[in-house]
Parts: sequence; C-alpha cells; structure tokens
Amino acid sequence: MRSPATGFVTLLGLLLVLIVAYMSLFTVQQTEQTIVLQFGKPVDVVTAPGLHFKAPWNSVINIDKRILDLENPSQEAIASDQKRLVVDAFARYRIKDALRFYQSVGSIQAANIQLTTLLNAALRRVLGEVTFINVVRDDREKLMLRIRDQLDREADGYGIQVVDVRIRRADLPEQNSQAVYLRMKTEREREAAEFRAQGGQKAQEIKSKADREATVIIAEANSQAEQTRGAGDAERNRLFAEAYGKDADFFAFYRSMTAYENGLRANDTRFLLRPDSDFFRYFGNPSGKTATETPAKP
Repeated sequence: MRSPATGFVTLLGLLLVLIVAYMSLFTVQQTEQTIVLQFGKPVDVVTAPGLHFKAPWNSVINIDKRILDLENPSQEAIASDQKRLVVDAFARYRIKDALRFYQSVGSIQAANIQLTTLLNAALRRVLGEVTFINVVRDDREKLMLRIRDQLDREADGYGIQVVDVRIRRADLPEQNSQAVYLRMKTEREREAAEFRAQGGQKAQEIKSKADREATVIIAEANSQAEQTRGAGDAERNRLFAEAYGKDADFFAFYRSMTAYENGLRANDTRFLLRPDSDFFRYFGNPSGKTATETPAKP
C-alpha cells in the first residue's frame, strides 16, 4: 500500500516537471520575432511563428516585426534660397535585425527617439540644398526619396529598415504666410482697382460716343423736321395765296372766323376793343364791309 509521503513526492515531482516544461516553452506570434536571453545576454533569435523550447533559466523578449509608424513633430528648415519652411513629415519603418536592434536601442520607444533625431537631420540636409519652389511644387517626390534613402542608411546600424518617408506639409511659417497673404491681397486689390478704372474709362468712352451720336441724330432729326416744317409752311402759304387770289373776300372771311375761334374761348370772351374795330366787322355786316364801303341803294 502506497504511503502518503510517496504520493506527496510524486505530486511534487509532477508539479516540478510542469513548472520546468512551462518555463521551457514559449510561443512566437506571426507579427513578432523573439530574442532568447541567457542571464541577460542574447543567445538566439527566433523569427518563425509557433511553439519553441528554451532552457528554463533563459528569458525571451518579443519584438514587433510589422511596419511601424514614426510621427515627427513639425520642424523648421531653411531652403537654399533662405526661405524658412515649416515641415510636417512622418516615416514608416520595420525592424529587420532584431539582435542588432536590441543591442543598439533596446526598445521601440528608444528607437522612435533616435529615428526622430535622424529624420530631422536628413530633412534639414536635403531641404537645405534646394529652393522653396522645389520643395512645395517641383521636386517634392524626389526629395522624399532622398530623405528616405539617407535615413535608411543611418538607421541600418540599429537593425532598422526605413520603408517610406512622406512630407505632409511644407509651408512658410505663420507670420510669413500672413505677410505673403497680405501681399497677394494687396496685389489682387491693385489689379481689381486697375480693372475697375479701365472699365470706367471704357464705359465713359462708350457713353461719350453714344451721347455724341445721339446729339448728331437729334440735330439731324431737328434739321429734317425744320425742313419739313418749312416746306409745309411754304405749301400752306402757297395754298393761302392761291386761295386769296381766287376769292379775296372768302379768304378774309375764313381768316376772321379762325381769329374768332382762337380769340373767343369757352370760359373767357372778354376783349378790350372799340365796337367799330375792324376785328368785329363781320358782326355788323355779314359781308364784312363797313358802312363807307357799302354801295348806296338806287
């Protein structure tokens, strides 16, 4: 019959075996690479995912092997034409040599600090060799490739491969931007004022030309009207003269009737004349003749 002590020893041995097995096994994820350390010194690097064995007294450090982001704060750089630029850039990198990475920087946080310093230096070197226009318009893509290549060469000693470098924004500082904006605004206002002045001058020329043409047209129309009126008056006088020549008495009677019509208005028939005035001669005698002109009856 097994004694209690034997069972306890067996259980203790089994527990010890489990602890040793647990300390001897480790897993590597697909997104990681692992460094095995023996008393703080690297002895192995495991990159294949899965379950692996190690000595129980060894420890492991997992290092990400995915592409990592490096966000760089805005920095000032001076272009070759002495223009100050505010550059906002970022980088993408991955750890290609885990052992060298661990021995040089030790952690991703420390690597980000070191890469930020290297990136700022590469930005200033590359952008300092070109003009402001090259940075913001002409050669931006080529400049980003040059910065990436320089940063990649310098980061290689840390076991890091720089995948990409991008410039989000490269612009003048705020005070310079305001000055440029005000200068552009002043220039546009000057151009607008010039266009308005030219438009006003053109409008005045068109108005003057239209007024001159209108004056000429009115003058010609008045001249033609006067000529037509003169011809009408002449024709009227001719007809009157012809009528007077044919029947002088009727013509005198007609002229008197016209004078009565114009002189004797509906609301005012007052005249200050002598009753025997020649104006009223048809009132006293239908023939219009005075008493001295009327022949005596036989």
